[in-house]
Amino acid sequence: MTIDKQLPSTRTAELDSICLKAEVIPVLTIDRLEDAVPLGRALVEGGLPVLEVTLRTDCALEAVKRMREALPSASIGVGTVLTPAQYRQAEQVEADFVVTPGATEALYRYGVESPVPMLPGVSTISELMTGWQYGYRRFKFFPAESSGGAKALKAFGAPIPGAHFCPTGGITVDNAADYLNLPNVMCVGGSWLTPKALIDAEDWDGIRELARQAAERFHH
Repeated sequence: MTIDKQLPSTRTAELDSICLKAEVIPVLTIDRLEDAVPLGRALVEGGLPVLEVTLRTDCALEAVKRMREALPSASIGVGTVLTPAQYRQAEQVEADFVVTPGATEALYRYGVESPVPMLPGVSTISELMTGWQYGYRRFKFFPAESSGGAKALKAFGAPIPGAHFCPTGGITVDNAADYLNLPNVMCVGGSWLTPKALIDAEDWDGIRELARQAAERFHH
């Protein structure tokens, strides 16, 4: 297997610079395209400048495009990327990063060559070791709570201290600190910042306030 020797240092630095902007990354599922920009703006104004838009809805890619234009200071990633074809779509809408729920060899290989850094999803040490051999050092830990939670990530740190994580899945305002207190956790991803009821009501002030509270509570 040939691996670009630049991958660990350059990609790791790119992902670190994104994750250092905020300890909490809102994970967004956008059902209505017209919600994308006001939702993103409310979160950024609240103090959370890194956003992950999941590919779980038909309008997700167009939403990313509009958010990139309207919020040039934000780092916007595309999540729930399952295939190299979807990875290419994320490149085309100028995503700052790509997040996957799990990882395949095809995704790892594509990510090595892509100009857009990938945060691959892992839930076990074996999966982590596979990513490690491709040169990856930063990972999404998913689904975090049902895969052993903060205790599991703490245990991962003993054999592979150089791997750092963004846990997602079951993260709430009440357990986020359990993860963020670990030395191998860079940030957490969560959907608690964008309750469906507030989005449906177009209550952008309410979402801005949730973002502000999270930004203040979990400040670097």
